[in-house]
Amino acid sequence: MAIIRIRTAPDPILRQKARKVKFFDNALKKLIEDMRETMHAAPGVGLAAPQVGVPLRVIVIGVPEEEDIVLVNPQIMRKTGERTVNEGCLSIPGYIGEIKRALSVTVKALDRNGREIRIKGEELLAQALEHEIDHLNGVLYIDHLESPSKLRKVEPEEAGAEAAITLES
Repeated sequence: MAIIRIRTAPDPILRQKARKVKFFDNALKKLIEDMRETMHAAPGVGLAAPQVGVPLRVIVIGVPEEEDIVLVNPQIMRKTGERTVNEGCLSIPGYIGEIKRALSVTVKALDRNGREIRIKGEELLAQALEHEIDHLNGVLYIDHLESPSKLRKVEPEEAGAEAAITLES
C-alpha cells in the first residue's frame, strides 16, 4: 500500500469525466487499497480516483463509525430532501463552502470484485456519496455554490473542517 499525492485545483484531471472500470484485477485492488490509505492519512471522509490522478470511476468513503465503503462505477439512483451543509475537499485545501445536498441518497455500484451492490446513505454518508460521485463527473463542490460569498478561507486550526467533508445543517 502507498499514499498517493492528492491532486488539487486547478489540475485538469479534476474536471474530466472518469472512465468506467472494465477490469476487476489486482491493479484495481491495489488502487483501492492505496486510495483508502491516502484518504485516512489526509485525513478525509472520501476520495475519488481522479483526485489521485487516475481517471476511473472508483470512490472510497470512510465515515466515522462505519466500515470503509468501496464503490466502482457508482450511479446515484435516487435523492430525497435537501439541506444546507458546509463542505470542504481535499482537492481544494484551505476553503469550505456552504452548499445544498440531499438528505438521503441511493447509489447503485459494483464492489471491488465486480458484484452489484446498492447503498442508501443519509446525512454525512449521503453527502459523501454525492461529493465523491461529483468528482467522477468532473464536478467540484464549489460548482454548487450559490454565490462566491458562500466560500470562505479556513484557518490552520480549522484544518480538520477543510480536509474532509463537514456536516452542519
